[in-house]
Amino acid sequence: MNNNGRKISSKYLLPLIFTALFFSVTFNSPANYPGLLRFCKILTKRGGEGKEDKGREGRGDESEGKGWRMGWAVGDTTKPRFRIGPDSLLPRAVLPSRVPYVDVDVVKDTVLRLADSMLAAKRVDTLDYKVSKDTLEANVEYKASDSIVMVVSTRNITLYTKAETKYKDADLTADHIVYDQDHNVVIAHPGVDTGGHPIGIPKMVQTDNTMTSDSIRYNIKSQKGLTHNTITNSGEMFVHAQTMKKITPEEYFGFKGVFTTCNLDTPHFAFRTNRMKIVNKKFAITGPIHPEFEGVPLPIYIPFGFFPLSTGRHSGLLPPQFAANDQAGLGLEGLGYYKVFNDNFDAIFRTNLYSYGGWNLYVTPEYRVRYRYSGTMNFALQNTKLLATAGKDAFTTSNTFSFSWSHQMDQKARPGTNFNANVNVASTKYNQYLLNNPTANYTNQLSSSVTYSKTWDGKYNLTVSGTHNQNNESRIINVSMPNIAFTAPTIYPFAKTTFVGTPKWYEKLGVGLSTTIAGGASFYDSLFSLKRLVDTFQWGAQNSIPITLALPIKGPIQIAPGISFQNRIYSRKLFRKYDPVSNRVDTTGIEKGLFYANDMSFSLSLSSAIFGTFQNFGHNSSLMGIRHVIRPTISISYKPDLSGPYYYNLTTPYDTTAGAAKTLHNQRVSYFDGSTYGAFGEGRFGGISFGLDNHIEVKLRNKSDTASSASKKVTIIDGFGFNGSYNYLADSFKLSPITFYFRSTLWNSINITGGATLDPYQSDTLGFDKNKYAWDAKKFSLGRISSGNLAISTSFKSKPKDAKLEQQKQQLQNQNQLPMTMEEQQAQLTYMRNNSAQFADFNIPWSLNLSLAFNFTNAEKPDYSGFATTITSSLNWSGDFNLTDKWKIGLNGYYDLRYTKLQSLTMNISRDLHCWQMSINVTPVGYSHYFNITINPKAGILQDLRINRTKYFYDQ
Repeated sequence: MNNNGRKISSKYLLPLIFTALFFSVTFNSPANYPGLLRFCKILTKRGGEGKEDKGREGRGDESEGKGWRMGWAVGDTTKPRFRIGPDSLLPRAVLPSRVPYVDVDVVKDTVLRLADSMLAAKRVDTLDYKVSKDTLEANVEYKASDSIVMVVSTRNITLYTKAETKYKDADLTADHIVYDQDHNVVIAHPGVDTGGHPIGIPKMVQTDNTMTSDSIRYNIKSQKGLTHNTITNSGEMFVHAQTMKKITPEEYFGFKGVFTTCNLDTPHFAFRTNRMKIVNKKFAITGPIHPEFEGVPLPIYIPFGFFPLSTGRHSGLLPPQFAANDQAGLGLEGLGYYKVFNDNFDAIFRTNLYSYGGWNLYVTPEYRVRYRYSGTMNFALQNTKLLATAGKDAFTTSNTFSFSWSHQMDQKARPGTNFNANVNVASTKYNQYLLNNPTANYTNQLSSSVTYSKTWDGKYNLTVSGTHNQNNESRIINVSMPNIAFTAPTIYPFAKTTFVGTPKWYEKLGVGLSTTIAGGASFYDSLFSLKRLVDTFQWGAQNSIPITLALPIKGPIQIAPGISFQNRIYSRKLFRKYDPVSNRVDTTGIEKGLFYANDMSFSLSLSSAIFGTFQNFGHNSSLMGIRHVIRPTISISYKPDLSGPYYYNLTTPYDTTAGAAKTLHNQRVSYFDGSTYGAFGEGRFGGISFGLDNHIEVKLRNKSDTASSASKKVTIIDGFGFNGSYNYLADSFKLSPITFYFRSTLWNSINITGGATLDPYQSDTLGFDKNKYAWDAKKFSLGRISSGNLAISTSFKSKPKDAKLEQQKQQLQNQNQLPMTMEEQQAQLTYMRNNSAQFADFNIPWSLNLSLAFNFTNAEKPDYSGFATTITSSLNWSGDFNLTDKWKIGLNGYYDLRYTKLQSLTMNISRDLHCWQMSINVTPVGYSHYFNITINPKAGILQDLRINRTKYFYDQ
């Protein structure tokens, strides 16, 4: 219906209102107001003289009573006439606004009845007022940007252009809204612009539910309504309905409805039904339902539909996905159940089943108490049965397990007390048989830690912990527990109780205390038993008492003397001897008991800083200056030989080759080698330790700022230098190996760290040092590098297409995120690496991550027969780029530079299908070979509705 003809502009509304009021007041008012004389008489009559009016008006007694109470006299003409003006008791609403006052003779009888009723109302309690049944519980707020039209006869109010009404928690907006006051009904319709497109689509928001419709008819009192062509959403689910009836703020009935997670008016896919009921934020129930894609129905009908719409946790089945493996057979992976026990505890139960007989079982409970603690566990049983490629047996079988537990305590729960756990224990063969996980397949080191700490008064600290580490290649497991550490604050015995003025130098003398106790055992996983654990268990203790003195700075050199005393307690002695028959070093015995070892050192360190600046590069040069900082350190120290009695000679041959001539070599070893804290170093030390550190930064002219003083500082080298020592009291090998280091961050994107150890002595053919400097040889040399490392990593990525979207993504990731352990981070990164196509970010057009690692070391062989060099070198890369706006290609790889072999390669392709996504992951190179293609909705509520094809196998 077109109402444009009745529109009244808002600028004419106010003059029309005043004009209507003026005519309504003066239309029936005769000149000189003769009709108001009787009202004056009624007000001035006495009780006995008003009978003639009583019969005519029916209010004689009542009027007279009021007259007496008001103290008015009849016939007294000496009194001035009663005037009605600003001080009148009668309401101003009954008086013409243009009359300043009127005589008592000109007031009507009807005004008296109004005055009587108002005076009587003042004597009645407000709680006795009768409220109409049609009265609303709250005000109705409404507004419009064009005009508001009220039809007095029908009491209808029409709001034009950007109309909005609000009642309680219901907010309705549309192009124009009609409000029927008699029936409390609001009717909303859209408008049409000059191009014929609809504008101002009616939308209602109530209790976190948004409903958009072609038309809305809503009763604001009963909160019931009827809508046409409606779209609403609950969480990630969108519901379309041809007709929808709202019976409560949470319940709806729909006719010819559609369920989908696509946010388009015409969705790419949907589930269609003729009848449905929706309980907002809880669930939706439908009659017979069938899916459709691009408007084409599929010949698949389901008798009824149940769609959970709740945003919280709820228990339910976890559907599996099909997989095919050449060694394990056909499989169902991920079949399980999610159980919510209470608000703080839930668990996931999953299993993998394979046709050749193998199976995996995973139990993952998780608990969380807000502001107190949170944690998760994962227990896995792995029964592996793989088709063998060689040998007598047809299958390779293995039973392994894995257990992980992470626990974090909120720092605010108990200030001064903290408890954290990070446990990761598994069979040494567990990672080897994990399917489609090349990162875990090559992981041979596992570690665990459980720590409890307590601090008193911010001074005394107690830490109790337990650790575990294992090597899956050597199959050795080391357990260390309990580990107890206690530290006391530094005591200043010569300091005054109250500091006044500058303290003396001797008042800064401090004495500290640190005590630790540790125990542990080592064993092979295949030989584990309780008896062996008790036999190999050992413990130890260590006490450290540092004495420091902070001297005042005099000039450019800072002097800091120090004394350190350490005491260690051991539970055993180890005896070893070379056996020429077996041609190896054997353990001849272990003596258990209580043994002590002490160590003491005295030091005096001097440090300074030298600054150098290079400028004058020219006004046109972008380089304004170079700043070089040199920090030399020299330390003079003395350490007596308190550990010499605990060392002895171990005679070993130079060459252990069978039949070769044996050349004996004496090597000093300690009885406490391999103990909990290890042995103190043998021999006296009396000499100097030296070091030199460098820092270089440049000042560049800021090209974006034309001011002459505009500049920015860029660090070129964070630090590079060397460290070493010289022992004057040693009888041989006085100069220690020199350690070099280097670290830098170039252009805030390339991280470089490197280091090397220079051995300044000559060596024999087997690598043992000779007491001759390298530069004393015929051919000049500074020495040989015995170990070194280099690591370079960088990350590049383009600017996001939508910076605001990227910022919102970062904020969402940072909200309510609890810290994760290293194992949890590794597990998450592994899943993202194996399914990287599912995490494609089309907002970043391209990205590239590179890392290069190189390590080598020249270490003594386990049988003491010489030295061997071990080299590891690898190149890792990962990156992706947008082939088009909807296609992305990614690549991850690991290349072994030492063996010049590609160890692992993973490729992925992603396709953005708006509300769906397609991902293809391929691992053609590596321990595990893998192929996967998945098409699934993006919405988390339908994450298990997927089309999946997986096939993988791995080398045994």
